[in-house]
Amino acid sequence: MSSTRVLIDHRTGAQRSGPRHPEKANRPDNPIQRKPAWIRVKAPTNPIYHETHALMRENGLVTVCEEAGCPNIGECWSQRHATMMIMGDTCTRACSFCNVRTGQPEALDATEPARVADAVARLALAHIVITSVDRDDLADGGAAHFAAVIRAIRAAAPSTTIEVLTPDFLRKPGGMEIVAEARPDVFNHNLETVPRLYPSIRPGARYYQSLRLLDGVKRLAPGIFTKSGLMVGLGEERAEILQVMDDLRIAEVDFLTLGQYLQPSVKHAAVAEFVTPEAFAEYAALARARGFLLVSASPLTRSSYHADADFARLRAARQAGG
Repeated sequence: MSSTRVLIDHRTGAQRSGPRHPEKANRPDNPIQRKPAWIRVKAPTNPIYHETHALMRENGLVTVCEEAGCPNIGECWSQRHATMMIMGDTCTRACSFCNVRTGQPEALDATEPARVADAVARLALAHIVITSVDRDDLADGGAAHFAAVIRAIRAAAPSTTIEVLTPDFLRKPGGMEIVAEARPDVFNHNLETVPRLYPSIRPGARYYQSLRLLDGVKRLAPGIFTKSGLMVGLGEERAEILQVMDDLRIAEVDFLTLGQYLQPSVKHAAVAEFVTPEAFAEYAALARARGFLLVSASPLTRSSYHADADFARLRAARQAGG
């Protein structure tokens, strides 16, 4: 089986008219800083990249890689890797770091779970990553839709391992339980930043809700690997990052990702610092010392970057630990 990860979305690929982020229009401009040499990436020229791009368009697919402006798109698409987003392309929140469209989402597409599963089966994927926009407009935050997608993939491609990157299900009682009971192999929810910065970076979220979500999954289904990630370079302090690591270990989170925040536009939060590769290496060592089964920390690390290989390493680490 290949390790390709692909995105299915409601969109057909046609561009929408109007500004992408009308809710950010009144924010002050934050000039985009020049990136240091260690974080620059080459423009994609690999022919497989162009084949992957053509495959996405031919199948009416839209990728989170494109939506979020991921710097790894050249590398990942050259290996036919992408990340799936379900429940539309419009988020009900307006986080100041995120490049996904904000607004009133469309109704859920009841055919989406079957379409996702069909794509996974036809492409013979070894590992699939499924994420979504926040859907605060839904009574369960989209939990039942996540579960339906997981069940459909299990039926169509039983050997494919499934990783979900979910919203926080804030004020959605039972949402976490619905997804966990569908038994994904990896349950990922990103804390994104340190608690002090939540009011400016994640104003619609609550730090301790995210911790409770991760802790709850581990208590309900100890066999599911749990995962979370942080962006650095937003003005956080070293001690705050270490405290978040400690909080995640108390919640028995297995896998931590750390990556550099990159500013999508002048209307998004400014980069306060470009963290050096040496500092990332130190954070990785400190995280491993705290007992995480797996740590991925580098300027270009993203939550689903190399997720297929990382899952294999997670499973091996658990087996080695007995």
